[in-house]
Amino acid sequence: MTPGEPLVRWDWIASHLDEIVLRLGEHLLLTGLAVLVGFAIAFALAMAALRWPRTYAAATWATGILYTIPSLALFALLIPFTGLTLLTAEIGLVGYTLLILLRNIVGGIRSVPPEATDAAAGMGYTAAQTLWRVQLPLALPVIIAGIRVATITTIGLVTVTALIGQGGLGYFILLGIQRFFSTPLLVGAVLSVALAVAADALLVLAQRALTPWARPRP
Repeated sequence: MTPGEPLVRWDWIASHLDEIVLRLGEHLLLTGLAVLVGFAIAFALAMAALRWPRTYAAATWATGILYTIPSLALFALLIPFTGLTLLTAEIGLVGYTLLILLRNIVGGIRSVPPEATDAAAGMGYTAAQTLWRVQLPLALPVIIAGIRVATITTIGLVTVTALIGQGGLGYFILLGIQRFFSTPLLVGAVLSVALAVAADALLVLAQRALTPWARPRP
């Protein structure tokens, strides 16, 4: 950035709208894949932990180790095996969602009042029916809270994947740093924050729609 140059060059933004939309789509794809795959893995681990409680400590330990590895270090460890690919980015991003999602799924289901599960048993529900019809619906607020945290965290982490050539809004941040050009840097940063706020708001609305009984009464 040269002296006297404006902080934001609107002409640059206008001439790069197509690329901005493309990078925003990449960011959404990387985030969505990571959260969906992470949730599927975390759900399977949670079901195993609920069935065999001793496995919970091992699962949280393993996912906790993944969570503590710095993102750049994790990508550097993966690159010799998976290269500068989408798979490398997703392995890292998925790994960071697991601890959050696992704890919230298990915590949500364990927080269901025993009276609810006792009532389900009294009605003749099987263990699977109790899980899907009673425990999971009642645990949804806690589970969705975990999804919200995992989603916002992932949106932030996706910006780092630009360093391994996987685009997203981090591309503009990296471009701005490399060229000492504030406009793309601000575009990437502001849109990343806006995307996180919008995703969180949508998940809050989804939670309210799916759990009407949890709404505070006037």
